[in-house]
Amino acid sequence: MTGYGVAEGALGGGRLALEVRTVNHRHLNMQFKLPHGMQRLESDLRTRLRERLERGHATVSARWTQEPERPTDVSLNLERARGVTEALRELKAALELEGEVDLGFVARQPEVLSAGAAEEAALDASELLALLDGALDGVVAMREREGEALARELSERLGNLEQGLARIEERAPQRAERERDRLRAAVTELLDGRQPDEDRLSQEIALLADKRDVTEEIVRLKTHLEACRHTMEGDAAAGRQLAFLGQELLREINTIGSKANDAEITQVVIGMKGELEKVREQVENVE
Repeated sequence: MTGYGVAEGALGGGRLALEVRTVNHRHLNMQFKLPHGMQRLESDLRTRLRERLERGHATVSARWTQEPERPTDVSLNLERARGVTEALRELKAALELEGEVDLGFVARQPEVLSAGAAEEAALDASELLALLDGALDGVVAMREREGEALARELSERLGNLEQGLARIEERAPQRAERERDRLRAAVTELLDGRQPDEDRLSQEIALLADKRDVTEEIVRLKTHLEACRHTMEGDAAAGRQLAFLGQELLREINTIGSKANDAEITQVVIGMKGELEKVREQVENVE
């Protein structure tokens, strides 16, 4: 699901801006773009993201809006300084020059003095996680708004499936009667006026009716549709559960279609499969 959130606050003597962006993904996939020295806290950020998000490709970006002061260490290479000083004095004597060796000149020579960044102060993980939570609040709020819109659309699609199922349930008994009459007429025609064996004919009709019966599939479809609505009304993450139920719905609809042997039921099944495909596409976006 799509989401965006940003937070800015004090961290380690500076100020840090942290952004979180999410887009649709079947699983939770995380990417981090962090300033130098912050990578060691990535595992803490990953843990917090897993606590608050179930699905989506999440990108966490952080940048200093005000970098913390970094003290520097100055090191003196005394042996190098002595060597430079002795060489200058030797040069002075050899050329019979006047004056003293200049300290500033010696200090400017390579490797006499070197400045480097001191060890950076450890960043407080709790402060960084507080910023992440602030950004995630915005992400979650945006995803909830999108989720409400998706829930309305899914509810409408489920209603269309329920209407199709009601038409199949109404049509199925009529189809059985027509199959019985068709079989009786075909047998009578083949016997050329002779009376059929009623017991045998009744047995064949019963076998055919059992083979074409879709009562179990209708019951399971109703159960799965009710489970979809129950899942959507709950507070827990629903995406994976709805994806599983979508597979079961497709299984039952396909079975009804294979047993139908009826043009009207076949058309209803085709329409239901189209609606279900749209449901399954949208479920990929649901957390």
